Amino acid sequence: MSRHIVGVTLDNLEHLPKKCRHCVFWELAPHLREEAEQFGQTDFEKEAWVSSVLLEWGSCGRIVYLDSVPAGYALYAPPSVVPRAVAFPTAPVSADAVLLTSMRILPEFAGAGMGRALVQAVAKDLTRRGVKAIEAFGDENPEPDSTCVIPADFLRSVGFKTVRAHPKWPRLRLEMRTALSWKEDVEAALEQLFGSVTISTSPVAPVGARA
Repeated sequence: MSRHIVGVTLDNLEHLPKKCRHCVFWELAPHLREEAEQFGQTDFEKEAWVSSVLLEWGSCGRIVYLDSVPAGYALYAPPSVVPRAVAFPTAPVSADAVLLTSMRILPEFAGAGMGRALVQAVAKDLTRRGVKAIEAFGDENPEPDSTCVIPADFLRSVGFKTVRAHPKWPRLRLEMRTALSWKEDVEAALEQLFGSVTISTSPVAPVGARA
């Protein structure tokens, strides 16, 4: 089996899971989100947000493919362009960090180390851009099928540390030097499981089933 991790672009935005593609939880302020949902414009708003971030800041996500099938994704951006971030009780995000907003591996691909591989890909991208840390709001008690906020337990399992505790919405942080310290172990494990691992910013044209 082959694996590719590529940057999110307008060309591959449709490869996000349908629920994420239609979701603007992070991208719009709550009242604007309600309006977009009411008028069925969430797809347009999601694309507009991604386009704006790409133009003004650069890559804002990664998609992982297994045998050319989309298997999961991660989205991230400066907190200044993520309206929902200020609504969390553990806000604000630190000034030197980029916010990891959402991340998911599809259930049929769970347990294969792809979550950790995605975090590593995000860390490599942001390290090249001079970012010192990634922060994320975690969900201490995620509901089944909830995908808008990353489970806090998963964040801790890939190296994030709690910087502001909360019974429901802790804020966690991953220092880049910590992320890079387990790079070789992660890539070796992935190599053993799946063979060659390619991390690229070039779009891939998947074929076959979509998520």
